[in-house]
Amino acid sequence: MSGAVLWTPSQDRAQASTMAQFERFVAQTKGLTFEDYNAMWRWSIDDLDAFWNAIWDFFDIRASARPEKLLMKREMPNMKWGTGGRMNYVDNILKHSEGRETELALIMQSETFGRSDMAWGELRRQVASVAAHLSKMGVQEGDRVVAILPNTETALIAFLASASLGAVWSLCAPDMGHVAILDRFKQIAPKVLIAQDGYVHAGKMIDRRAVLAEINAGLPSVVQFVTLPVVGGLPKGHVAWDDLTGDDAMYEATQVAFEHPLWIVYSSGTTGNPKPIVHGHGGIILEACKQSLHQDVSSRDRYCWLTSSGWIMWNSQWMALGQGATVAIYDGAANHPDMGVIWRFVAEEQLTYFGAGAAYFSTCMKAGITPREEVDLTALRSLGATGSPLSSDTYDWIYKDVKADQWLAPISGGTDLAGAFVVGHPGMPVRAGEMQCRALGNAVRAFDPSGGELVGEVGELVCTEPLPSMPLYFWGDNDGARLFDSYFADYAGVWRHGDWIAIDEHGASVIYGRSDATINRKGLRLGSAEIYQAVEGLDTVLDSLVVDLEFLGRDSFMPLFVVPAAGLPFDDTLKEQINAAIRAQVSARFVPNEIIEIAEVPRTLSGKKLEVPVKKLLLGGDPDKVVNRDSMANPESFDFFTAYAHARANT
Repeated sequence: MSGAVLWTPSQDRAQASTMAQFERFVAQTKGLTFEDYNAMWRWSIDDLDAFWNAIWDFFDIRASARPEKLLMKREMPNMKWGTGGRMNYVDNILKHSEGRETELALIMQSETFGRSDMAWGELRRQVASVAAHLSKMGVQEGDRVVAILPNTETALIAFLASASLGAVWSLCAPDMGHVAILDRFKQIAPKVLIAQDGYVHAGKMIDRRAVLAEINAGLPSVVQFVTLPVVGGLPKGHVAWDDLTGDDAMYEATQVAFEHPLWIVYSSGTTGNPKPIVHGHGGIILEACKQSLHQDVSSRDRYCWLTSSGWIMWNSQWMALGQGATVAIYDGAANHPDMGVIWRFVAEEQLTYFGAGAAYFSTCMKAGITPREEVDLTALRSLGATGSPLSSDTYDWIYKDVKADQWLAPISGGTDLAGAFVVGHPGMPVRAGEMQCRALGNAVRAFDPSGGELVGEVGELVCTEPLPSMPLYFWGDNDGARLFDSYFADYAGVWRHGDWIAIDEHGASVIYGRSDATINRKGLRLGSAEIYQAVEGLDTVLDSLVVDLEFLGRDSFMPLFVVPAAGLPFDDTLKEQINAAIRAQVSARFVPNEIIEIAEVPRTLSGKKLEVPVKKLLLGGDPDKVVNRDSMANPESFDFFTAYAHARANT
């Protein structure tokens, strides 16, 4: 670890950050000062109740009844938060409309609808109008309202309206297969379904009417289908979305318990029935406020995270809205008409904060674009990344070809907790390949297999203390067994997240990929990210996937699948170049047994490589059971691996 320093904040910027303001607030209200960030982090995980109460007070969280105590039961998986609290998540978003009715809340850029914006007052009015109509449809506290919508203002307004009634929200992206959507929504028996019948992507109109009809037929619990028509007219019996937004209704949110369900999100669904993860109003509010410190987001910002509506980063956008920032929503292909389209959007809207998946930045780097030469990024102060590890060479590209004077703060967390474990800090230097610190309130450690803590070595990412945004439960998991098996079965009373991480003595960290896709060559463990960094750092390789196949009583077999750069031959010269890069940058121990050409790497809808399903397939798994193709971004890519597995089984 300890990569090269790429950027150091000025004293003025560090002291003006929300993190510095929070630290001064703690000093003033609690009489606590800290010699460094790590000391404050240790306080935040040792005295959890004091820390989260400080977050509550600093952010002036709105509630009709403050909890008697925030952390009522400090044990996992049976933690209990916020007993006696009454509140509503939506109040803590729309409070920013008070006195700012004409200021911009949202900027929308959509391939389907073009560019528009919305002021805070109009956002509040439409949320109240939609909520009133949902109430007339019979939606009550605890009912489920689901949607199949892209990342537009429609999805946000529908979410806020549902949550304001105490209903439970759930969202799927419109590009998901109908089987994957039904696998999710059938588990939660929704009362209302909201959908858009088509959308434009990469310049092409995608007609979803037939798919929506199948989904509607598969959800007998739905009593009302709300449609936003794009391709055709309004189907018989459906209600038009626009008819819900036009009234001048009174906004008044139903006050619910701190742990009342807010939304249901899902595990990737690539290896079985998706887990319906339930998060609560209070926990999400607290985690989002805390996260805003680590992203240094406030009402001064214009914020955008490039995300589909099927990724947890869709939910995380509202962290910024909850701080009064203007949120810019982008709905469209990130490479159409070219790879510069997003950077032009960042420049034209004068965004101060832009985030995206690590794969997006890597693709920009490989495409050879230089945003700093092509657009004016004067307003841009901060960049975020997540979804997969951000390689050191991509850090370098950002500082060389995007903007030298900016804060790059990759984060890593997950859908499971709707937050991040390791994060940025606006007052710390940025080092190549590293995330700056562990998040406040998150007792993150690296564990060895026996539960011993590792420092400076790769181990399992665990969290040893409860977080308010951890799942309340999985929907339908009445005895909690599924939740326990997912997070708590490996270490007693400790959350195991499923990532490899190394944390140095200063708290900086590197994520090495999923721990269940670990490579183990003759006793030396390695995360796949290190191989990807070596292989994909070559100009001759566009993408890659590696798995380690361990057979009982036989040596492991590690194939490497690569997508050569366009127009390049797949030959012995390329193979030797790849092997040389692995030898030089990783170890000769990790030279693959075989290198195979593929057309594309199979990925989830959120862009993650399907290492585990490929590994299970090549170890003899049933191709129809190891992966749910409707939860893949490119399901046809799996055909190659099925054929490859068959060929290997017969040799």
